Amino acid sequence: MFITSSETKQSSSKIITNKTITISESYLQKVIDSISVPRHYIYEKKNNLKVRSWIKREFESLGLHSVYQGDYDNIIATYDGVLMSECTIIIGGHYDSVPNSTGADDNASAIAGLLATAKALKEVALSLPVMFVAFNREEDGLLGSQEFMDTLPQSLREQIKCVHILEMIGYCSHEAHSQHIPEGLPIKVSDVGDFIAIISNRDSNHLIKPIIKLAESHQPQLAVKALKVFLGVEKFFPHLSRSDHAPFWQSRIPAMMWTDTSEFRNPHYHKPSDTPDTLDYEFMRRVVELLGEVVLEELRE
Repeated sequence: MFITSSETKQSSSKIITNKTITISESYLQKVIDSISVPRHYIYEKKNNLKVRSWIKREFESLGLHSVYQGDYDNIIATYDGVLMSECTIIIGGHYDSVPNSTGADDNASAIAGLLATAKALKEVALSLPVMFVAFNREEDGLLGSQEFMDTLPQSLREQIKCVHILEMIGYCSHEAHSQHIPEGLPIKVSDVGDFIAIISNRDSNHLIKPIIKLAESHQPQLAVKALKVFLGVEKFFPHLSRSDHAPFWQSRIPAMMWTDTSEFRNPHYHKPSDTPDTLDYEFMRRVVELLGEVVLEELRE
């Protein structure tokens, strides 16, 4: 279900430029603590429903309008007075987990990032045309985000400037040899897993340079590594399309994935040990603050 102009009032998107994005580490931890339970869509259905309801209520407590979308209960949230059909930027991440995993990094960290960004943007701007989407069933072959794309109106597809997908943004290590890369991927990165990776493709590569520039000016202590994928070669490297950005890439919508690189850094990936105490909340705060600044800059353009 997507709201059209006949269903709600018109929006006002005034950006207050004299403020910067500020994220609370305690708020990030609150969200992660609240939803870090095994919550697979099928095998832990009761928990999946509880987390779904918690996220929807939390968006609403922040002053956003939220609805369930599709058969798999994706959660869409927009600022009060903003039409879904007016949104030009989407920020998304999945809320389900694999069976038997508390999923703090995968992917409660992303939901914390979604909610914290929504909260922070509301404090510096009025009624921005930004859509927040918490997808379900990512762990079952991206079923939630694929359903979202299958029902996305063509008019909205054509006006989207950028989609930011958060996929595990909470694990950081300053130890040597803590970072690995997928076999065969033709890139070189540090073997220290202390950076946030942003992966773009032919439709979103042009968005990377402004992000790097903002990172240098607003988050100089945060290492940002960009991987630009050219000429559609992502189809030869399945690791690059394993999250909810993939359906957007397939539809040629500019999309990027923000990630701590999952199992190529985090030893708790898809395990019961993926718990809140393993995460680095300062690292996560810096990532989300950068995301907020990026979104504001994209809206100014």
